[in-house]
Amino acid sequence: MIVGTAGHIDHGKTSLVKALTGVDTDRLKEEKARGITIELGFAYLPRPDGDIIGFVDVPGHERLVHTMLAGATGIDLVVLVVAADDGVMPQTREHLAIADLLGLRGGIVAMTKCDLADTARRAEVESQIRATLAGTALADAAILPVSVTTGEGISALLGRLDAARAKLPLRSADGRFRLAIDRVFTLAGAGTVVTGTVMSGTVAVGDPVMVSPAGIAARVRSIHAQGRAATAGRAGERCAVAIAGSDVSTSTVARGAMLLDPALHAPTRQIDVRLSVVGSEPRPIGQRMSVHFHQAAAETGARVAPLMERGIAPGATAYARLVLEAPLALAAGDRFVLRDAAASRTIGGGRIVDLHPPERRRRTPERHAELDALSAADDACALAAYLAGPRGWCDAGTFFRDRASSAAAADRTCKALGLVMLDAGSVRVAMLPATWNAYATALESTLAAAHAEHPDRSGLGQEQLRLALAPRLPAANFAAALRQIQAAGRIRLDRSWARLPGHEVRFSESEERLLARIRPLLAGAARFRPPRVRDIARSERVDEAAVRRLFKMAARRGDLDEIAPDHFFPAATVIEMADIARALAEAGDGAFTVTAFRDRLDNGRKVALQILEFFDRQGLTMRRGDVRRINPHRAEMFSAPPRTGSVKYTG
Repeated sequence: MIVGTAGHIDHGKTSLVKALTGVDTDRLKEEKARGITIELGFAYLPRPDGDIIGFVDVPGHERLVHTMLAGATGIDLVVLVVAADDGVMPQTREHLAIADLLGLRGGIVAMTKCDLADTARRAEVESQIRATLAGTALADAAILPVSVTTGEGISALLGRLDAARAKLPLRSADGRFRLAIDRVFTLAGAGTVVTGTVMSGTVAVGDPVMVSPAGIAARVRSIHAQGRAATAGRAGERCAVAIAGSDVSTSTVARGAMLLDPALHAPTRQIDVRLSVVGSEPRPIGQRMSVHFHQAAAETGARVAPLMERGIAPGATAYARLVLEAPLALAAGDRFVLRDAAASRTIGGGRIVDLHPPERRRRTPERHAELDALSAADDACALAAYLAGPRGWCDAGTFFRDRASSAAAADRTCKALGLVMLDAGSVRVAMLPATWNAYATALESTLAAAHAEHPDRSGLGQEQLRLALAPRLPAANFAAALRQIQAAGRIRLDRSWARLPGHEVRFSESEERLLARIRPLLAGAARFRPPRVRDIARSERVDEAAVRRLFKMAARRGDLDEIAPDHFFPAATVIEMADIARALAEAGDGAFTVTAFRDRLDNGRKVALQILEFFDRQGLTMRRGDVRRINPHRAEMFSAPPRTGSVKYTG
């Protein structure tokens, strides 16, 4: 269990920790000279059952609230310290508000310096404390009179801590590793050491880690967990982790960074949050208000944009967009605190909901419904509610990464919900089964309508079909969706076209005879540089318009492809040329030039360039300067054998 102290300056927080543990947490020379805590202090108390209570002693001075915030995040229980001779003071109230905003639900009040107060004074201060606690999460907390001078109440306080420890549930380690760095130093024989509370997951000696948001790769050399040497650290423990890496040093790693599983490295500067404004604020939090943002030991400036027309009133809670001045390594569900622009008072705080919010429609009812869904603590509940919303899909990889969920937990959630997954490169689209079925049905209906309106076309272009459907999927994931629907026998894919299985472009018998007569001119040795429409019409003594019409119909059916205006290639030849492009890319470390392609086809540069520009338009290739690469999301385009089957005649 991690216990954090809180309270006004000089109310005896450090002395109380020393009385409980025997450790003086004021380690700095300046702290000794001035008699106040300036930096975070740490102490550990072994218990008879082998467990260890860790203490985080925080400063009480108003100018050091940012340091107090660094220590308060991640604690399990707060001991609010109020001196009997002073009573409730400004930092008592602010620290209590911070504990409330950070979601701390367990706490004890230690009324210190009781040897300086008589019975009447004790009763008066206890009444003050009880009134101050009213309406907070510590409203029912026990108030224990203690004195480090006489020893009064120390045993009773320790007994309360043990009782709370026994009731404290173990934090789940089923997440990816995150440790909020609140201290960095160098230790002989260990190198660079970072300390902090493990917020999720586990870490072991030898694990690869990353310092985020800087993106510094490192490896774990050794671990001290709860003040003892260990081979691993887990969620809820205070750990000192020695890390090594080519860029690791005390000048590159600082308090406020996050040590984490490399898979979680995704710093963000824009977040949607559920924000509560403290009731003592004199005015609402309005649009573009400047604030100081605190999360764990991280701190940066920010601007607040409430996701409502009016500001957020004192004592109210609402959704807001925070735009941070610097990127931070955050996770959905993290608690945060806001202080005013002058960093003189705490004005609000809450929980992070979405790390990658949309730029548009931020204030719509639909967006608020999405935020309601994402606010659920349970992954399955949040994901199911979000996918049932108007968007209908999400990037599962981003969803689980932003919540620091482990791969095993993500798989369990996806299986429990029966999600349909559309994998494509870095984006893994997830849909509920009902949404997927409706999507596939809508796709079939769209194709049926297109066939009815244009029976002479082979189908719809895949990109045109993607844009016609809702929800609108990313292109690569839409291609994966098409493959799944085709595998179920519901559609057919012909190069860049999609059609229903029973749909055919129909030629008359005379048109088929003319096409059979002309087809040899496009094949053989000249297949990579076939004659154009006007040349074919002249050589075969056929009307040029008739040839053009016939070829365009054949292209719609899938027999030909119009590479350039009036320049048609057989489908089999296009497949052959696509195979050549793929082979050149593979041999050329992923890229090839127009010249190399021209030489393989043994034709002119102009025609070779037209062919490659056709592949660019279809999405098979991507031009980067003077070279082309195969689009990994459409690498299989023009690789299927040419369409075969019986021809249906009319008229």
